[in-house]
Amino acid sequence: MENKYKDEVEAAEAFSAKYKALNEEIGKVIIGQQEVVKDIVISIFSGGHALLVGVPGLAKTLLVNTISKSLGLKFSRIQFTPDLMPSDIIGSEILDKERNFKFVKGPVFANVVLADEINRTPPKTQAALLEAMQEKSVTAGGETHQLEEPFFVLATQNPIEQEGTYPLPEAQLDRFMFNIWVDYPSFQEEVDVVKATTTDKKVAVNSVMDAEEIKYFQQLVRKVPVTDNVMEYAVNLTAMTRPEGDRAPQLVKDYISWGAGPRASQYLIMGAKCHALINGKYSPDNEDVRAVATPILRHRMVKNYKAEAEGYSIEKIIEELKNQR
Repeated sequence: MENKYKDEVEAAEAFSAKYKALNEEIGKVIIGQQEVVKDIVISIFSGGHALLVGVPGLAKTLLVNTISKSLGLKFSRIQFTPDLMPSDIIGSEILDKERNFKFVKGPVFANVVLADEINRTPPKTQAALLEAMQEKSVTAGGETHQLEEPFFVLATQNPIEQEGTYPLPEAQLDRFMFNIWVDYPSFQEEVDVVKATTTDKKVAVNSVMDAEEIKYFQQLVRKVPVTDNVMEYAVNLTAMTRPEGDRAPQLVKDYISWGAGPRASQYLIMGAKCHALINGKYSPDNEDVRAVATPILRHRMVKNYKAEAEGYSIEKIIEELKNQR
């Protein structure tokens, strides 16, 4: 794979072209949701995981399935339920015909894992998936089994149902690079969705790249150079979210009880690198950091009661922080 491109500049140009082709393939099936698609793609190539939050029926499963097809990756879906056990995700040891223990791989052994309604299952099962996300391996019967690379988890959460759910604690949410809000389609998009889905027409999605190429581009994203002022801008943006810190503006002191940790700064830089590459730039600027800031910071900040009472949303606070110089 290394020898396919003459140099890294040519590889960067190829990545930008592949991203456009990827968007076209996904657009055959998914109408609208460009921002959501962009954030998921950035998350994959930055080596992160994403949490999709949206009400039912917004084609979240179809979206993830379509993206995995267009990337030529193995896809698996886990429907989380209150009675799901860790072994249902990672796999378990069974006795074979020769009465030897044999490990049977669970659905987590795929490239793209859709964890549907992750807040429907108890913490013990959530932890099994989150451990796999972090370590890129699972342990069963004292043996460690490596997961296939690239490995990407896309978890979904339904924001309107809170009964019988087990919300992910802030420390667990921090494992996800992006928290992506999936909104309702516009009127025209919904008309187009209904037109496209109520006939017998089948659409074939072609694979734009394969696992080896994705791994190569993930390495390429890491190699993108970043100037000190952009690095400092990203770290400063994260520091501004911490109400106890000396960089916090009055807005944060008034409305935020808990800010983002260093992982946010790391992801802001990784996301900015990837955002720059897909837009044909060889190095990110502050604009690229701002472009990925909302889905990265959204789940790493906790509002206080005053913000709730005055109707101040996390998004509004992030927007104001992004505009501060």
